[in-house]
Amino acid sequence: MGHGGDIIRELTTDHGEVEDVFREIEALPPGHEARKELADRATIELVRHSVAEEAYLYPAVREHVPDGGRIADKEIDDHATAEEIMKALEGHGASEPEFDRLIGRLMLEIREHIRDEEENLFPMLRQACSQDQLEELGDKARRAKSMAPTRPHPSAPDRPPFNKLLAPGAGLVDRARDALSGRGKD
Repeated sequence: MGHGGDIIRELTTDHGEVEDVFREIEALPPGHEARKELADRATIELVRHSVAEEAYLYPAVREHVPDGGRIADKEIDDHATAEEIMKALEGHGASEPEFDRLIGRLMLEIREHIRDEEENLFPMLRQACSQDQLEELGDKARRAKSMAPTRPHPSAPDRPPFNKLLAPGAGLVDRARDALSGRGKD
């Protein structure tokens, strides 16, 4: 899918891409080796997506949406749960029963998170912000994703300013590890 536009369009496009990967995983039988490669691809995209949301979406929600602090905190908690699952998933091969349990749990968590954002959070943000603000946030989110980590770091800060300071360095290390291992290459 094409990326661009405001932050809501950018993040909705990400959601669709992750859902496509989840459907590919579900279409394969348990134990199929490609399920691990697809899980890695989903993890890469989810981590990058989460970094952009935590750096730019949730601060905007806090600032512009009524009760935005509570909403942003809930969304960040959802990210922490997903990140713990992704970290656990890294240690399991596709043939292990624990892999199937973890990938199923991850898909359930992410699908619920996506549904909540698209049905509730995004409409509130669109109403609270100008189109120019949303466009600027979209640009910032794309830049953040380009430098973001590609592996889960559950103990890393998930709120500004520390997440914005540490993410590029972790992203550089992760991309170097991915290049050496071939992880995430189609």
